[in-house]
Amino acid sequence: MNRTAKRSNVAASRWLAVALASWGMVGILAASLPASAQPAGQAQPAGRAGPAAPAGPAAPVGPAAPARPQVPAGPDSKWVFSGQAMGTVVQLTFWHDDEAAAASAAQAVFEEMKRLDRMMTTWLPDSEVSQINSAAGATAIKVSPETFAVIERALEISRRSGGVFDITVGSFRGLWKFDEDMDGTLPASAEVLARRKLVAWRDVVLDKKQRTVKLRRKGMSITLGGIAKGYAVDRCVELLHQAGFADFIFQAGGDLYVSGKKDTQPWVVGIRDPRGARDAMFALAPIEDHAFSTSGDYERGFVKDGVRYHHILDPRTAFPAKASRSVTVMAKDAFTADAWSKVLFILGWKRAMPIVEQLPDFEAVFVDPDNNVHVSSGLRGRLKILRPPTPGV
Repeated sequence: MNRTAKRSNVAASRWLAVALASWGMVGILAASLPASAQPAGQAQPAGRAGPAAPAGPAAPVGPAAPARPQVPAGPDSKWVFSGQAMGTVVQLTFWHDDEAAAASAAQAVFEEMKRLDRMMTTWLPDSEVSQINSAAGATAIKVSPETFAVIERALEISRRSGGVFDITVGSFRGLWKFDEDMDGTLPASAEVLARRKLVAWRDVVLDKKQRTVKLRRKGMSITLGGIAKGYAVDRCVELLHQAGFADFIFQAGGDLYVSGKKDTQPWVVGIRDPRGARDAMFALAPIEDHAFSTSGDYERGFVKDGVRYHHILDPRTAFPAKASRSVTVMAKDAFTADAWSKVLFILGWKRAMPIVEQLPDFEAVFVDPDNNVHVSSGLRGRLKILRPPTPGV
């Protein structure tokens, strides 16, 4: 390494150390968040407590009760609570002076995620989404206002994206195996093409007056795995604000919302290195009152014969998208960030960046297939790139 590179790395390391010590840090590390509370006032690096549950469709297990910190709180202390929901680790970090109030609020929002999980998962046969899928081609199913709202907004994003976002990719379940069933096998191309005929967001029929959902054709299936966590994060943020909490970070896998500040300084979030270690970040940014969501090809997938296969399927081809390694979106709410991160990932930076620049209060960071980083205009003065992303397949 030459002297210039060494000086650059030292400077970046010092900047990171100052950020962690003075601001606090949460990495966008969808599969490697900590699972226990930490003492007040200590930064808690992501990914030190072992592997988390895989991100994706919710498993039929509710979130664990949040652990209580053991160190008495003083004024303006940092409290971290963790559990599991919607197939991933959920973490809530407060900057607050009342440990008991923080613990109570954490328990309440974890229970809210558990409630939403029961309605929108495909892992429970009696969930509302499972009932819709079971009745495909036959009956319209009456659903809760929350499930109806999520599906309605999902179809609007399908319309705006030209079908690049499509919840009927649930029809591929059991064929592409990227969840608990992942075994490294690939489906036959003929089977994939046959299933692709069932992927059609326009065949999801909503009746707003009756609040029902129907899939037009037998064999169709929807999944809210690409959007439900964003909705749940927004709902939990709303509850926390109603309870009087202003300064916190709420994270569910790759979906995160940053509210307020840590004392007088902004919270700092990190973007995971797609081919680096689980807790490695290649960039940091100070964030306040915005959502951050990352979609990456490293979250659930495998490499076979030198090719990476992963869970973000392109509805147009029925195969894993190839135009990106990761996309991180900053938006005003987690639902928007969650859904559009998938769209941008599938499109790739060349086609997606014009969309990013047109959307209000919306920014993105791309890592392309050649490992190059592309940053939208609104983040160029705020994002700190620590080093190039790690190369690899």
